[in-house]
Amino acid sequence: MSLKGNIFANYVSQFYVTLLGIIMVPLYIKHMGTEAYGLVGFYAMLQAWFLLLDMGLTPTMARETARFRGGATTVLSYRRLVRALEGVFLVVALAGGAALFAASRYIAHDWLRASHLPVAEVQTAIELMAVIIALRWMCGLYSGAISGSERLVWLGGYNIVIASLRFVAVLPVLMFVGVTPTIFFSFQLGVAVIEIAGLIIYAYQLLPGIPSEQQLPWDWTPLKPVLKFSLSIAFTSSLWVLVTQTDKLVLSKLLPLQDYAYFILAVLVASGIGLISAPISSALLPRMVKLNAEGDEAGVIRLYRNATQLVCIIAIPATLVLAFFAEQILWAWTGDAEIARKAAPILMLYALGNGMLAIGSLAYCLQFAKGDLRLHLIETPLFLAIFLPGLLWSVGKYGINGAGYAWLGTMAIFFVFWLPIIHHRFFKGQHISWIVHDVGFLLGLSLCTVSLGYTLMLATNSRISQSGERLPMTLMILLLGAVTVAVSAMGSRLGRETIHHKWQLYFHE
Repeated sequence: MSLKGNIFANYVSQFYVTLLGIIMVPLYIKHMGTEAYGLVGFYAMLQAWFLLLDMGLTPTMARETARFRGGATTVLSYRRLVRALEGVFLVVALAGGAALFAASRYIAHDWLRASHLPVAEVQTAIELMAVIIALRWMCGLYSGAISGSERLVWLGGYNIVIASLRFVAVLPVLMFVGVTPTIFFSFQLGVAVIEIAGLIIYAYQLLPGIPSEQQLPWDWTPLKPVLKFSLSIAFTSSLWVLVTQTDKLVLSKLLPLQDYAYFILAVLVASGIGLISAPISSALLPRMVKLNAEGDEAGVIRLYRNATQLVCIIAIPATLVLAFFAEQILWAWTGDAEIARKAAPILMLYALGNGMLAIGSLAYCLQFAKGDLRLHLIETPLFLAIFLPGLLWSVGKYGINGAGYAWLGTMAIFFVFWLPIIHHRFFKGQHISWIVHDVGFLLGLSLCTVSLGYTLMLATNSRISQSGERLPMTLMILLLGAVTVAVSAMGSRLGRETIHHKWQLYFHE
């Protein structure tokens, strides 16, 4: 399969899995109830925290597989490394799963605050989660071997099949067998067993054979050369988990399980802003590193400003639409007016915070390109030092909405005060111009467009209701978003230059 084919397959599978997970949420709530869905959100959060135990070993597996295929290592050394990694993954999976299983009683009785679900039911669900998470974490090793072998088409197709089982095939079980969390997570355990079995079988088909007399005992030695690479990856990944998952962990303790479900729903929708802008950052990194290596400082600055405008063209309209129409969007998605009313303030606040994060995170690319991450390493503990006390105080004072105030407030502090420090170090003398021309002007255009659209929709009485008009509401919001993106693109220097260039090419031909 070609590189383009592999990239396309990878994007298709990721898009399918993400979209399916979002689409199925209202159906889970309908059949299981809001509080039970809170357990599903808690399970997703635990999976994210389990990534801290990865220690960068999954990307290391992919990298070493690719190096073997490129002739950098021998068959025997590669197979010994695979065996060593299998041992590490197995030990960590057993230890992590056993620790979570052992803590299930404490989590059910003292951590989570369920009002309607029996505590015994919650504890059984957490015990099942422990086994599922351990199995799914082991899958990372074999997925790394398969992706390192560039079998991304097979892996993407397999992920689509597993996602369909996890998200869709569970619905008949909920409808005809039962709607308890125990039944839901028992089914997920069965899917996890199928998932890891399929990955192991296919990965071992790709592994090179060794002579039958050759032994492969577990040995620590093959891991030593790759530890530096894996730990560097692990550190960066851990920082991101801490930033994005700490609030979910803390709030699972502070909020009643039903309110926690509202919070998870709102954050899930707001995370779409990051999904929109992340591909731009991924594409920006290698190009910016290349320009910096060539000594093209003007090219680095130009690329950074163009990337900022591109992110603003997409992320700012998405942010403002989610903020202005939070209740309408949640109602159109779930069909539940109560959920929409309670989760809307969280969605509005997290959307605004995520919009700042999407724009401000591009500064990481500048630091990465320069090979100087000192400010980035200071940023995460500083963020947590501000965010966590603010989160605890605001949730205690304002309840579920306090989480949104803490998130938006912390993001605003970093955008206003920390970003200029980064720019002073790597983007000297251009911060004000960047704020005014690359961000502020596009923000003004988008704000005017969305405000006008909001006013017109209110004038036509297109308010949230239970009259069955969810589809027209959805179409109107999507149309307004598209118009706002178009206006923003036309108003940006990057958009005008691109249109002018395409116009000249067209008439030149």
